[in-house]
Amino acid sequence: MMKLVSVSVFAALFSLPTFAQDYQDHDGMLMNHGEGHLMDMAGGMVMGNNPDTLPGGCDKIAETKEITVHAGHKYAEKFPGRMFAFDTQEFQFKPCTKLTVHFINDDNVRHQWMMHGLPKYLYPKGMFHLEVSGPAKISGTLILPPGDKTYLVHCDIAQHMEKGMKAQLKVGKGDGDLPSIPNVTANVVADDYKITLPELLEKAHAEANLPEPEPVVELTKTAPVKPVVVEEESDFSGVTVIGLLLGVLVAPFLAKKFKGMTATEIVAYLFDLTNSLIELAITTVQRLIKSMQK
Repeated sequence: MMKLVSVSVFAALFSLPTFAQDYQDHDGMLMNHGEGHLMDMAGGMVMGNNPDTLPGGCDKIAETKEITVHAGHKYAEKFPGRMFAFDTQEFQFKPCTKLTVHFINDDNVRHQWMMHGLPKYLYPKGMFHLEVSGPAKISGTLILPPGDKTYLVHCDIAQHMEKGMKAQLKVGKGDGDLPSIPNVTANVVADDYKITLPELLEKAHAEANLPEPEPVVELTKTAPVKPVVVEEESDFSGVTVIGLLLGVLVAPFLAKKFKGMTATEIVAYLFDLTNSLIELAITTVQRLIKSMQK
């Protein structure tokens, strides 16, 4: 009994790490690969990290801000039809703000916090990018450009943005709102969970401005099928007629030749005649071949 209890206790102790979900802080593990690209071997990455260089048009840093953004499945539960989301869908800062983003992934899959449309002379590919694989935290810093503009922030993992993981960041007053930001702006295609499939097809047909489909005419009567008549070949074919003519012409000669001969003699004569004809044909062919070789 004691042995069984001991085994159970050891099994429970070794299984604890499986159920515990610890967050890994990547801030002290990142290696600098140049041009603001920080990366570690555990799946954390920062692209476009820029804590020092001012964008053109910024004389100084307007203010210094820090935000913490969570990403995960549980933040999408309040948005019907969505699978992933950030805990915050809209951000707003002054132009030329030095912004540090602490990105925390609450899921056991990879997530990103990407900001597009930044000046390419300062941010490679015009992008600031935070990425974490599994439950962990990573941080990066950028300096926002001057002017009023709205930037897209999203996760670029396959379909994560389409499933709800997107937000907008306004610098200054922004230059409008982006579509389909959960709980901020209306979807480009509104979700309707009550519409039936035939109604959905009819609606899509009307919105596409397509002509009305022609009605399907059901055939109630089928035309009678004529039987295929195969004409039998006549017993008197061309070959038969030629054979009869030859028989009529040759019959008198054969009757005269075989007159007074027994059946055995007739067979022997025909056999000899056939051999002679074959030998004649072979000799003729050989002569023709010789004449062609000369």
